[in-house]
Amino acid sequence: MFRQLLPITALLTSTFLMLTAGGLAGILLPLRAGMEGWSPTTVGWLGTGYALAFTGGCIVVPRLVRRVGHVRVFAVLLTLLSMSMLLHGLIIDPWAWTLFRALAGFSLAGSYMVIESWLNERVTNATRGMVFSIYMIVSMIGLLVGQYILPFGNPATQALFMIGALIYAAALVPTGLSNAQSPRPLTEVSLDLPGLYRKSPAAMIGSLIAGIIAGAWNFLSAIYGREIGLSTFDIATMVASAMIGGAIFQYPIGRISDFVDRRYVMVVAGMVGVLLSVTMIIVQPVTPWVIYSLMFAFGTVLFPIYSLNVAHANDFAEPSEFVKVSSGLLIVYGIGSMIGPQIAGRLMDVTGPAGFFMTMAGCYAAYGSYAFWRSLRRARQVPSERPDFVYRAPDRPQTPETLQLNPAISTAKDD
Repeated sequence: MFRQLLPITALLTSTFLMLTAGGLAGILLPLRAGMEGWSPTTVGWLGTGYALAFTGGCIVVPRLVRRVGHVRVFAVLLTLLSMSMLLHGLIIDPWAWTLFRALAGFSLAGSYMVIESWLNERVTNATRGMVFSIYMIVSMIGLLVGQYILPFGNPATQALFMIGALIYAAALVPTGLSNAQSPRPLTEVSLDLPGLYRKSPAAMIGSLIAGIIAGAWNFLSAIYGREIGLSTFDIATMVASAMIGGAIFQYPIGRISDFVDRRYVMVVAGMVGVLLSVTMIIVQPVTPWVIYSLMFAFGTVLFPIYSLNVAHANDFAEPSEFVKVSSGLLIVYGIGSMIGPQIAGRLMDVTGPAGFFMTMAGCYAAYGSYAFWRSLRRARQVPSERPDFVYRAPDRPQTPETLQLNPAISTAKDD
């Protein structure tokens, strides 16, 4: 195993550092915004700007890579990420932060694409699953470490912003000094959203709803924790608890979906999401350990649902259509990520912290209901025709490079 990992050690180190800074930014910015007295709706605009630019980055960055190459683009993107973090600390204004967050979203999208295309060319079919599993573990650890930097500083000062910028800059060093061969330029990816819907309505609509859920979670979960009176450390632990729950249950849920109709798993995930969301609304827990436990359970369905959508869509993709389908799901997911912070932010303005889980309950109800309705429209697919389930990172949409792991050939032509 170590022999296969040695050529990509520098790339994995850069990934770890980049996501450590990203994990810090993801929890620091909403908390600082709350300390400034910005409403949840205003904070929601930060999430919308991020998601919009992230989606745009997935379209624009491949063209930049074709012009100047992966390494140069990666260096520029990490520089922009570092600049974005510093600008957040220098200019405290909601509209300026929306622009800065959009810059970060664009840069992160491109960085993910460079890293994952690089990994795809450094591995073989025999080692791809192992390497990408390690890549996702490194990503998760980086996010967790970044969140726990927060308690060691004061969000009201510029210090944490400077630390985040330094970590982004440090992420360039391992890859910049690596003598590993650069990957080939990215290929053109055509989009056909109407065709994607005809192929797999459950996957497309499910990806839209998953994006709404993820967008609300990524930008307003910290605001929720602050409004119910949690400390900075407790908020970081609350978010981490959900991530751990998702990491532990991601693989079992995926494997179950390999043996039964994936839409049934979507239905169960939707039901569990509704149950846990309603529990949070009714119980209104304030004891940290109760919140951690419930968030751990919530994470078990928060993070795997997008992967279920991807796997279900791949069940109906011909090899020649795989990248097109994956790219379409990414765009739809990004659109949902723009919508989620707006819905949750406005509900929280009106109803208080409960509005956050009202949004979650409604989204999970729609997710499970639509999957159940689609299961009545078409018979289940033969499990033997499906690809293996692959772990997907929970805190962001997936790039076409990540989604090229397990194309499946299916005899089914529509969903």
